[in-house]
Amino acid sequence: MQFTQAPISGVWICEPHLFEDHRGYFFESFNLQDFQKATGLAPNFVQDNQSRSFKGVMRGLHFQKYPEGQAKLVRVLEGEIQDVIVDMRPNSPTLGQSFSIMLSAQNRKQLYIPRGFAHGFLVLSEEAEFFYKCDNFYMPEYDTGIFFADPALNIEWQYPINEMKVSEKDQNLKYFEAMAYQ
Repeated sequence: MQFTQAPISGVWICEPHLFEDHRGYFFESFNLQDFQKATGLAPNFVQDNQSRSFKGVMRGLHFQKYPEGQAKLVRVLEGEIQDVIVDMRPNSPTLGQSFSIMLSAQNRKQLYIPRGFAHGFLVLSEEAEFFYKCDNFYMPEYDTGIFFADPALNIEWQYPINEMKVSEKDQNLKYFEAMAYQ
């Protein structure tokens, strides 16, 4: 697997080595020893989640508040998405900065997101199946997020905002200025 440090500290882009022949393909999607050797990190993933969404669906930007944050390793099993994270770590030099990457079944890229980041994704293909590992369990009492279309975040969405399909919960999330990852 190839590991590339993203522009925000602690975030990693992971690209598996693909083995293809006339039967199809194989790749290792996660190996703790390789991950630790390349990144210096050793996440203990305890929960896997999977969702299916349709074109224009926006999910996020979600995170769990301190001390119950979640690091995630995310990937797309089918389709294509725009994956977006926002640094919510209070003492980070990149606090409030966002990072966006296209993840697809075709490019097989994965994104490692450390604790302290808001995360969301926008479906660009007709359908997408999204899979992610978490290093902490979901705890509804710590669940929160920031409004995906907050102009202060300066996110360049790859789909018209007024055409996105967004849950009522996500429509009513607070703006970044009102939030603090504690």
